Amino acid sequence: MSIYVRVQSEDFDLAAEYQRLAQNHHCGAVVTFTGLVRDFAEGGLCGLELEHYPGMTEKALTAIAEEAGERWNLKGVTVIHRVGYLALNEQIVMVAVASGHRQAAFSGASFIMDYLKTQAPFWKKEHTESGEHWVEAKESDQQAAKQWSQQQ
Repeated sequence: MSIYVRVQSEDFDLAAEYQRLAQNHHCGAVVTFTGLVRDFAEGGLCGLELEHYPGMTEKALTAIAEEAGERWNLKGVTVIHRVGYLALNEQIVMVAVASGHRQAAFSGASFIMDYLKTQAPFWKKEHTESGEHWVEAKESDQQAAKQWSQQQ
């Protein structure tokens, strides 16, 4: 299995990343997920600022990708996560998973995203019209990740 992990401030090219991952001749499916910076339902968000601990973050992302690969016999995984200041509608994360079959690709991608939200060492600050503040982990994200430990 090939694993490709990057943490970067610059944007990424989804089509190029897809093409790189889809080159594996044993793949029957590639699932991609791209997360965007979105406004609150009530509005007021100006952007997000993400910080990480270099070295530790990439190691954690690689471990998450390896676990997904083992569970679903994946052929390749790409995880790209951006850091720094991101404005509304900018790409923040990409997860792409290649496998022999679609269900494994969907499950692997969902698992990786759920674990990124709860296990990856990123710190997020919201910049709003009324100021800025650090974001706490959401209970819904914890519950989503917890489902995978019950499916082992």
